[in-house]
Amino acid sequence: AAAGHIITGGDIEDLGTHNQDSVDYPDIAKKACDSFLSGGYDYGILCCGTGIGISISANKISGIRCALPQDVFAAKATREHNNPNFIAFGGRIEYKESVEEMLDAFFDSVFEGGRHQKRVDKMMALEE
Repeated sequence: AAAGHIITGGDIEDLGTHNQDSVDYPDIAKKACDSFLSGGYDYGILCCGTGIGISISANKISGIRCALPQDVFAAKATREHNNPNFIAFGGRIEYKESVEEMLDAFFDSVFEGGRHQKRVDKMMALEE
């Protein structure tokens, strides 16, 4: 099942799902991204079977940069270089490192700015 969470100051708002009923991950991505964009949130976490469909869906929404890390290195590097506001995971993926470790690496890292800001600006300009 797809799931969406938005985070502010360490508090997590769970946007569902809350049962085993089938849902469409684009709907969950839109719900989470719309809530995030309404303000008051620092990050969002999205999940679906592989993390791919929900991250593609989120990245279609203006103002969203959703990363799909495969390990701790990627989670840290994406935060430092791409400054994403969402991160996605696959519930059916057997990661070599735990999702918790990847989240720790993501949240413990800081965007480096500088040359990376120029690249983030170029990424976001692709929405226009």
